[in-house]
Amino acid sequence: MVASSVKILLIEDNSAEARLLQELLKQAQSKEFSLVHVKRLQAALQELNQDTYDVILLDLTLPDSQGLSSLPRLINHAPSLPIVVLTNTNDEELAIEAVRQGAQDYLLKRQVNVDVLVRSVNYAIERKQVLETLRTVNETLQTRVEERTAELVKAKELNQFKSEFVSMLSHDIRNPLNTILLAAGLLQNNDEQLSKEKKHNHLQMIRSAIKNVAQLLDEVSLIGKADSGKLQFQLSPLDLEAFCRQLVEETQLTLKDKHLTLIFASFGELGEAVWDESLLRHILGNLLGNAIKYSLPNGKVTFELFGQENTVIFRIQDWGIGIPENDQKQLFQPFHRADNVGKIPGTGLGLAIAKKCVDAYGGEIAVNSEVGVGTTFSVTLPLIKI
Repeated sequence: MVASSVKILLIEDNSAEARLLQELLKQAQSKEFSLVHVKRLQAALQELNQDTYDVILLDLTLPDSQGLSSLPRLINHAPSLPIVVLTNTNDEELAIEAVRQGAQDYLLKRQVNVDVLVRSVNYAIERKQVLETLRTVNETLQTRVEERTAELVKAKELNQFKSEFVSMLSHDIRNPLNTILLAAGLLQNNDEQLSKEKKHNHLQMIRSAIKNVAQLLDEVSLIGKADSGKLQFQLSPLDLEAFCRQLVEETQLTLKDKHLTLIFASFGELGEAVWDESLLRHILGNLLGNAIKYSLPNGKVTFELFGQENTVIFRIQDWGIGIPENDQKQLFQPFHRADNVGKIPGTGLGLAIAKKCVDAYGGEIAVNSEVGVGTTFSVTLPLIKI
């Protein structure tokens, strides 16, 4: 809940705009606002050392700080304090990026009135409280994991898993949750001002974020089942070549602007056999996804299927960034990612899942990779004939 009295620190070098905001806040009837105005970022940092505030109003153009450079300094100085960015119309994209980096909301100066200003301040405080609650939940989870880890025999391995798991939660789950909160807030508070296209974009952001969280939870759940021996076979007759071709077609739809060539070829006789389609999707989907993700623009990925008398071999090859030799030793460990992936997104769960599924099949997975040359994964699975 937002308190009945709200103390605001305004960082704005334009005195006229500062007076306008002061007058607007005086018109608010829902609660009492008190505003302290400073013209420079350094003065704001000094003010935060001397007094406490409920929210910051931040102009992105200051004499001693330009653009987004003000934001990390304020967040580091007062991490629990919500920030609302003030911007001109032509700075809207910059303001949205500021929200992605930690601000709670943004206001276009020419559109500010008393209702918009009060609503934005209240929303920023409430949203920051939600994020602080999530942080507390993560800290509580970490404490519980630590307590549980102390009771287990393999303390070293489980401590490492706990640390990586909590880190993954705070990053890979918090980010889509922040996106959902931001997009939902924009839809709720700016419904009449938003165009149909912007509303659609915000809804797409929410759907995509929810999908990412759901996928992440599914992946963690699958690894948990595999570790506890509960990963079960569900075998049924399947045209393996047709299944692989369909998987390639589905994957091609995700290539978009990557300008990548994906080639499938099948060799040998497969005969009639039974397969677990879900496990195959986890294995091949993750390997294909990685091959595409780490390929260079205008590159190529090949997917080959070899039918033998008692086994089937899947070989997926790319000519991308490759995997450093030191990382290949830990390649199938959950949450491990190679040192050269840079900003390419990922959770480090895909190859771990593929390996768990291959092991459940009683098969083998091998990798051959060289940095700057590319990577080849080979999966050998037993052929279970009808």
